[in-house]
Amino acid sequence: MITEIGIVAGDIWHFLDTRKSCSLNDLVKGTERDRNVVLMSLGWLAREGHIILDQEGADNYKVTLRF
Repeated sequence: MITEIGIVAGDIWHFLDTRKSCSLNDLVKGTERDRNVVLMSLGWLAREGHIILDQEGADNYKVTLRF
C-alpha cells in the first residue's frame, strides 16, 4: 500500500505542476485515482511541506503546490 501512496503522490505532484492549484474533487477526477488513496498521498505531501491545503466548504479543499 505504501508504494501505491507514493506513486499517487507523484501523480499529484505532476498534476499540480501544470496547474499550480485545484480543488480536491478536481484532483481526484484529474488523476483518476481512488479518493482515499489521494487523501493518503496528500497527507504525505503535506507532511513533507510540498503542498498547501485550504478548506473550501464542508467536504472540499483547495490544493496548492508549494514552490
